[in-house]
Amino acid sequence: MHHEGGNDVKYMLLIHQGDTPVPGSEEWEALSEDEQKAVAADYQSVNQTEGVTPGVWMESPETATTVRVENGEALTTDGPFASVKEALGGYLFFEAENLDAAIELAARIPAARLGGGVEIRPVKEGY
Repeated sequence: MHHEGGNDVKYMLLIHQGDTPVPGSEEWEALSEDEQKAVAADYQSVNQTEGVTPGVWMESPETATTVRVENGEALTTDGPFASVKEALGGYLFFEAENLDAAIELAARIPAARLGGGVEIRPVKEGY
């Protein structure tokens, strides 16, 4: 299924954890070993899909530090900018012919079915 990359659009898939069980959490431990393996295998197959540039997984939102600048002074707070439920868990890039292809890939990401969601945004090239 190889096509020339001439008209491909580059998408960024932002993986929102929502209620998704992440490795190391109680929710994760509550999954059966088979379920854990299935989730890991799904992420692996997504990463190996042609056109995908595997992205980065982040530590949990609780580990975040958020920086805002007021009156020229950097103010930091512990925790994510958005609520933990809305926090970003990771991202990847996908070069695809169209949005439908990106939606198909997003639907294969376990977070999408485990209580989270995947946001697809076209990447602006060369601005």
